[in-house]
Amino acid sequence: MALSALAFTSPAFRPSQLHSSFPVKNGAHPIGFSTALRLPGRSLSAAPRMTSLRAMTNPETGLRGLLDLLQASPPTWESSLLNNLLIFLVGSPILVTGLSVPGIVSAFLLGTLTWRGFGPAGFLLVATYFVIGTAVTKLKIAQKEALGVAEKRKGRRGPGSVIGSSAAGCVCAFCAIYGIAGPASFGLWQLGFVASFCTKLSDTVSSEVGKAFGKTTYLVTTFKIVPRGTEGAVSVEGTVAGLLASVLLAGVACLMGQVSAPEAVLCVLASQIANLGESILGASLQEKEGFRWLNNDVVNVINITIGSILAVLMQQFVLRSLLSLNI
Repeated sequence: MALSALAFTSPAFRPSQLHSSFPVKNGAHPIGFSTALRLPGRSLSAAPRMTSLRAMTNPETGLRGLLDLLQASPPTWESSLLNNLLIFLVGSPILVTGLSVPGIVSAFLLGTLTWRGFGPAGFLLVATYFVIGTAVTKLKIAQKEALGVAEKRKGRRGPGSVIGSSAAGCVCAFCAIYGIAGPASFGLWQLGFVASFCTKLSDTVSSEVGKAFGKTTYLVTTFKIVPRGTEGAVSVEGTVAGLLASVLLAGVACLMGQVSAPEAVLCVLASQIANLGESILGASLQEKEGFRWLNNDVVNVINITIGSILAVLMQQFVLRSLLSLNI
């Protein structure tokens, strides 16, 4: 746009010096044509994707341009923002049941970043995580509230929970977008992204199912029987449910082509190892004297980061070694 201003404010400029690099069809330029401004003594390229006045005011052309933006591949920031906005507007009745208003704002930023980094498949993976996580959080909510182990705000999670659940995934998306470690590393960032959400969904499901249906809960460090909802406590019911949730989400990622079948298995393994580590951390240090800063959100960040890193390391050093041996 700055080049356009330069051209039209130049005393030597004449409208006839504006030439489209695309042929004019039926008197109107298509959306997204590029032009060249030829000023005396030099030639400048105008900003890309300039739209003619007729195209801007033509409803049919404008709608086609909007649809092209929605379907942009690879995604752009503009297409990611627009797709995310439309989905959030349509899905707002579901969002308000699982998130507070600040939580929705945080989720919107997460959704935009996810779409930009990993496209519709990445967004669908996060949406699947959200729907399942919200559903299990609502299980026997009255019973959980009576026991004092329910999530605050009737299970509606805030920005701290959103950030704690997605921090590792956001880092992976950011690195994928900006090509950190080179284009060849995109698959590793995507693997880390999938593993982080498999880890978090497994953690959420195991915790919520355990609080709702766990008959006996044990402290993971001593196997002492403790009340439901105790930090670091596990139950058979919750552990099995968490494992199945991780398998489900890894399977969704595999079906959408985000990870291969062997990598999906690695995501499940990494999630279970990370969740065991989180339980040990919760039982040993979480909110103990001198570790008041180690609250649930911080532990969540540590948990999903471990799950993400483990999956990538296993892919690099275990899976590749097995494949090289043709096992």
